[in-house]
Amino acid sequence: MQLIFEALSSPIRRKILAYVAHQEMNAGDIAARFDMSKPSISQHLQLLEHAGLVASEKRGKYVYYRQVPDTLASTLTGFVQEICPIGGPLRRESAQNAKDASVKEMQVESGTKGA
Repeated sequence: MQLIFEALSSPIRRKILAYVAHQEMNAGDIAARFDMSKPSISQHLQLLEHAGLVASEKRGKYVYYRQVPDTLASTLTGFVQEICPIGGPLRRESAQNAKDASVKEMQVESGTKGA
């Protein structure tokens, strides 16, 4: 999780993620959208790939990048569940309510059957 949040801490990397979210792009096309050197963009892409947020595929002389949506979604979901304490107690309360209702139903059924 730490690697992902480090990767997301950079506005440049967040922009790169936005660019490759809906279409894959080669490194040159990505670099052309920034006022930075290609080696700098390459470092950002490597960090995003190391964090598991993008995947790359070499085709001929070009490397294409695409977002790995499941990584970002599952990390953010896990983070929210970790920091948002209301979710856990509500789930436990809901489970307890279901258990209590089941016990009451069994008591009613056994009272009905025994009568």
